[in-house]
Amino acid sequence: MLELFKAGGWLMIPLFICSVIAIAIIAERFWSLQKKRIAPKELITQIWQWLKFNQVDEHRIKALQSNSPLGQILAAGLVNRNSSREITKESIEDIGRHVTVALERNLNTLGTIAAISPLLGLLGTVLGMIKVFAVITTAGVGNPEVLAGGISEALITTATGLAVAIPSLIFYRYFRGKINMLVVGMEEQAMQLIEILHGDRQYDPDEEARRESITKTL
Repeated sequence: MLELFKAGGWLMIPLFICSVIAIAIIAERFWSLQKKRIAPKELITQIWQWLKFNQVDEHRIKALQSNSPLGQILAAGLVNRNSSREITKESIEDIGRHVTVALERNLNTLGTIAAISPLLGLLGTVLGMIKVFAVITTAGVGNPEVLAGGISEALITTATGLAVAIPSLIFYRYFRGKINMLVVGMEEQAMQLIEILHGDRQYDPDEEARRESITKTL
């Protein structure tokens, strides 16, 4: 590996840095985007019980805000529970936008790495071929070792760039899709809270459990 790194030339350094950053982001996002950390499914049931027994207070709201991103969204609804439906919905949507931005943290960096890594590999290819033609111009084609050095540099950087870009792009798309699913799920629970707060709906935990079971089965 060390010999390949040396043979690839100086462009292997930024490609190596990109690979380290990509691995770190992928590991961090896998840890941070767990559903149980983002949207615990028991929160809406817990809030319903607080409302039923008139137990909503500042301490519980603060605990809910620190619980999870979904907790932050639902806490915004509880803070404005005595306001009109429109104000409650607007406050939830405002916090929801901030939560969505937080969920997408570092994804732009991962997408940038997926985009620039092949370009760095292509740049290495161009530089390697320039060396080959420079040798041909000065020494002809009689020194195959020098020619092979330039060609190997071109191929190694190209392969390395693709090796970094392909998994980075795969995980970028995967995390984008996962975030979209999490956001949709949080929106559904936020709408449930709005309906509960404004009397449009009587929440039934057993019915929600049955509905979730049917959804998983399908």
